[in-house]
Amino acid sequence: MRSSEITKGVARAPHRSLMYAMGYLPEDLNKPLIGVVNAHNEIIPGHFHLNEIAQAVKLGISAGGGTPVEFPVIGICDGIAMNHSGMKYPLSTRELIADSIEAMAMGHKFDGLVLVGNCDKIVPGMLMGAARLNIPSIYISGGPMLTGQHRGKTVDLIRGSFEAVGGYANGDISIDELNEIEAHSCPTCGSCAGLFTANTMNSLAEALGIALPGNGTIPAPFGRRKQLAKKAGMRAVELVKDNIKPRDIMTLGAFKNAITLDMAIGGSTNTCLHLLAIAKEARVDLTLEDFDVISRDVPNITKISPAGVHSMQDLDNAGGVSAVLNELSKAGLISTDEITVTGKTIQQNFANDNILDERVIRGLDNAYKEEGGIAILKGNLAPDGAVIKQSAVESEMMTHRGPARVFESEEEAYEAIMRKDIRSGDVVVIRYEGPKGGPGMREMLSPTAAIAGMGLEKSVALITDGRFSGGTRGPCIGHVSPEASEGGIIAIIQEGDIIEIDIPNRVLKVELSDQEIKDRLKNWTQPKPKAEEGSYLYRYSKLVTSASTGAVLR
Repeated sequence: MRSSEITKGVARAPHRSLMYAMGYLPEDLNKPLIGVVNAHNEIIPGHFHLNEIAQAVKLGISAGGGTPVEFPVIGICDGIAMNHSGMKYPLSTRELIADSIEAMAMGHKFDGLVLVGNCDKIVPGMLMGAARLNIPSIYISGGPMLTGQHRGKTVDLIRGSFEAVGGYANGDISIDELNEIEAHSCPTCGSCAGLFTANTMNSLAEALGIALPGNGTIPAPFGRRKQLAKKAGMRAVELVKDNIKPRDIMTLGAFKNAITLDMAIGGSTNTCLHLLAIAKEARVDLTLEDFDVISRDVPNITKISPAGVHSMQDLDNAGGVSAVLNELSKAGLISTDEITVTGKTIQQNFANDNILDERVIRGLDNAYKEEGGIAILKGNLAPDGAVIKQSAVESEMMTHRGPARVFESEEEAYEAIMRKDIRSGDVVVIRYEGPKGGPGMREMLSPTAAIAGMGLEKSVALITDGRFSGGTRGPCIGHVSPEASEGGIIAIIQEGDIIEIDIPNRVLKVELSDQEIKDRLKNWTQPKPKAEEGSYLYRYSKLVTSASTGAVLR
């Protein structure tokens, strides 16, 4: 075992002394040492309860014949970091989390890991660390929160609080009603109740095979969630004994399964960043084009909030991720022989799970759309690609042509939206918010939620070199690459330029001649970095690569 480097032999007497100081027994050091990576903190609702999940995991490890050793990692709540300078940080913490897991696992020679996380960047950061280390590992999430109720309507963070801000600004609701919605949108701990980035990644972890069935959908408050955590702890010990490692599990076929599931359920556009980043650590050759190729072939068969009215609990009741995978396998869309953390193939995992409620999970013969939830657009405005959640776009906005309304930051655009300066037909352009230019590639949930809250999602489009929350709906195009700070075409768009969006044909372009583009680029000068020299974000901006390759570090 790897842990023999700190537990065995005469030369390791000092190491054992340090372990005894904490109450470990000699017998404990003869068992597999399983690191329990606990992302608990008291600022993320999805992580507030993770001590309970970690405790269940540790019970499972002990029951399975291992010795649990808990250590922490950081995490940022995207919702709380939203719409201010703090949103520059969440994406960059993905790398910090992966690095810290590597450091702890290498410094202490754990035999295996159980990764206990839940929310947006913490999940991919953990999976990146596991793939990089390639020691037996399993991921367990804290589960989704339950939805709220307001005046007989189901609400969540996005279709509740965030969109209510736009509704109030538009005069559609009173301040009292806004306060009521605010109080009821997030009624329990857990990752936010819709198919936003956290729950998308937690579901995709099942398809990747790195998490147990049920990981993505069992609600946080349920006893089944703690049962799953115990099982994860027990399986971690078996993974060590069987020497099954993350790269044995997270193969190219497994990544394509995850993308296929993503397209079928209409998941967050952030998965394009995260799956590419995890694949790089797993040494798997995955590209942005793979997302669009798969999207062309995979029907969209669920509409979970924000695309529809259903919640993650509804998806769980309808059969969960396993039922979706089983349905997809009937059309040969799933690579069925991929090994998973259960020790079985993915097909063996889902073989007995069928759709239990076709109002939530439709059959392939009754899909919402023939194509998947995400589309990759290209054209002179995004030669390296841009990403849109097409499953959350109204039919009348699948094609659009309109004048650019140009803003140099999220704050400028949000203020204009709230002043009602944006008109029907406009294309809001927010630039210098990419991985380098932001730096940190902020999510634009506040502007998009305000547009939706004002009822403009059927007439106004938004494009950015930043990114969007998984809770975004409407014609919102992100990840425009190359980004503005690297001299991408988005940097030279001017107020009133006509932009064409054609989602079915995957086109995003500005109606300018090649000569006009060349002349404007000749006069473009790169702005000064927004991050203060010496800061973490400054270092990040110097190392981060394009969104089209996952915004990983060089």
